[in-house]
Formats: sequence, structure tokens, C-alpha cells
Amino acid sequence: MLSILQVILTRFLALWILIAAYLAYLFPEQLLFLKNWTSPSLAFILFCMGITLSRESLKQVISRPRNALLGVLGKWTITLGIALVLAFLFFDGHADIQAGIILASSVPSGTSANLYTFMAGGTLALSVMMSAVDTLIGPFLTPLIMKFSVGSVVPVAFLPVFLQMVYVVLLPIALGLWVQWKWEQKLGNIRRVIPILSSVALIIVDLAVVSSAQKSLQENLDILPLLFLCLFLQITIPMAVGYGYAARLGMPEPDRRAVVYEFGICNTALAALLAMDHISPIAAVPAVANMITNISVGALIAVSWEPLRKRLLTSREGSTYSTKS
Repeated sequence: MLSILQVILTRFLALWILIAAYLAYLFPEQLLFLKNWTSPSLAFILFCMGITLSRESLKQVISRPRNALLGVLGKWTITLGIALVLAFLFFDGHADIQAGIILASSVPSGTSANLYTFMAGGTLALSVMMSAVDTLIGPFLTPLIMKFSVGSVVPVAFLPVFLQMVYVVLLPIALGLWVQWKWEQKLGNIRRVIPILSSVALIIVDLAVVSSAQKSLQENLDILPLLFLCLFLQITIPMAVGYGYAARLGMPEPDRRAVVYEFGICNTALAALLAMDHISPIAAVPAVANMITNISVGALIAVSWEPLRKRLLTSREGSTYSTKS
């Protein structure tokens, strides 16, 4: 029963995200109570990530960090560069929308990137390592990027953003690692329900963010088609470039797939939270729309790659890492 529920939630997460977003848009007043649950839910997801990181996978990627570091470097340069171009190309003169688009690519990789990497037959350990590095450097890079890219137009305070990322990102994942180190032998049953709990937490974030931004969404319905087109390009172009980037650097096929998700899926739930707290509700709209789009696109790509997963797992002699986590 538990495994069936896990499959329903994780495999069809894109559908639940879309349904949740639609319900939050239709009934914002009934769901506004979830607004205060956004930070705890996001922190819980990252706490779960800390619990599920295995020592074996960490040792493997730490001993051979080249591909992880190259993937992170590409994400914080290429993905960000594409977002900057698209933001100013599509929404010149809309400062808050521009800020939201750029912020959506100025945060660490999304929590669903690890799940989709595994589903697609990618190198899960590499994905986890890149997410961990992203999480560590994000609190420093995100405020600086926003300050230098749009700070002259939209005020972005460094210290509040930095502290919020520490509380929501760094501390929960550190606590998860500590819990794993302290009680590793007793976490077997807990780990089995973590995918379900993480999915529910992500849906709660979706409900909270969309219901809070409903008024801004409704007031800007005319720009939503153009915004979704912009965001679709913001996700798919980095994914395509990321695959070529990894291939050019000589990474094996499974590693390329991990880099695809590193480039394309950012933690837009965190971006929406930061936008609402430090810029404006309308600045959260691109992050919300990005979250819906990247989960959907990521799932579709993973499903298209999944039939090849067994073949990749059995012919991975050229891969740098194991996919076990």
C-alpha cells in the first residue's frame, strides 16, 4: 500500500502540482492559512534530503569531484546567463517580473532534480553532490546575484536573504545529516516514507505560494501566456545546453542526464518564498509558474528516458560514479 501511494505521488507529482495550483487559484481565501507553512515545509524537504544522503555516495563523489564542480559551475553561469537574457528580452520595463525570472535561476537546484535524475537513469550520486554544493554556496551567491543584476531597480537586502537561506536551507540539511549520523540504523522505515512526505510538503508549498500570489496572478492574466513561454525557454534551453556542455567535457551518458536536471531545475519554491518576503508578490509569480513548468517538463523528460534506464544501469562501465545513494 505504501509503495503504491509513493508511486502515485512521485510519478504523477507534476499532475498534483498543477491540480494544487489550480485549486489554490480558485480558492485562495480558504488556503491562505498555509502561508505560514511555506518556510517549514521547504525546510522539511531539505531536512529529508539530509537524511537520505548516504555515506557511500558522498565518499564516491567527494573522491572524484570534477564532474560535480563542473556541473555546478555551468549551472551558476550558463543557466543564470540565459535567465538574464530572457528576462530583459521578454519583460523589459517590468522590473518585478524581471527580478522574479532572474531569482528563479539564482537559487540552488530543485529537490525534484535528484528524483528525476534517478528516474531518467542518470548518476544519482552526482546529482546529490551538485545539490549539496549548490545548497552550500547558494546563501552567498543568491543575494549577490540579485543585488548586482536588479538591485538598482528592485531593492534586495543581502543580510535578510542570506539569513533566510541559512534557516530554510543550510540548517535543515545539516540537521538531517546529523540525524542520519546519530541514528542511521533506525532510519530504515522512516526513509521509506520520505518520498511521500517530501511530495506532500512540496504540494503544500505550491498551495501556499499560489494562494498568496493569486491576486497578483489575476491582475496579470494578460502577461501569463508570454510568461509561461519565457519560463519554458528558461528551463528547456539550459537543459539542452547542459547536455551538450556535459558531452563536450567528456562526461558519460548517465552524468550528462544528471547535469541536464542540474541546469534546468532550480529550487523555485525557495525563489518564490524569497520573492514574496523581499521583493513583491508579483515577483513571486515567475517563480510559481517556473515551479509548475519545471516539474512538468522534468517529469516528461524522465519518463521518456526511463525505458533506457535498465540498459544504462547494466552498461555503465564508462561511468564515473555509482547511481546508488
